Amino acid sequence: MYKRILLAYDGSAPGQQALLDRHEIAQWSHSELTLIAMIPPPLTALGPEGGVYDEALQEDYQTILDTGVRKLADAGLTARGEVVTGDAVTEIARCAHRIEADLIVVGHKHLNGWAARWWRGSVSKALIEQAPCSVLVVITH
Repeated sequence: MYKRILLAYDGSAPGQQALLDRHEIAQWSHSELTLIAMIPPPLTALGPEGGVYDEALQEDYQTILDTGVRKLADAGLTARGEVVTGDAVTEIARCAHRIEADLIVVGHKHLNGWAARWWRGSVSKALIEQAPCSVLVVITH
């Protein structure tokens, strides 16, 4: 049985829905669940300020995250959540290591066309290489 599970998604409502609709979640009732919403790193601007995010964007991600935590609570599960900014693979692996996760659950959307796959890359594929634990990839369409 998994004791600590990290559910990571891209911060979008559809990404979160893909993870939270899994029937396997019911089997995780005795696990510590951590739900993280990933905000991609901001584009860096010239100067010492670096990249910045619009406050409304961060609030949107927090609202989606809070909805996910509440949905898990409504299903009788205890979960905590946090919004994480940065490179998805690095930050997911870092969080999994910090909470001593036994399992990371991420979504994967099939991309149409070779250019889209080349440009975006695969977070789930790269995560498998860096993760400190098992990774469950949920396929979405």
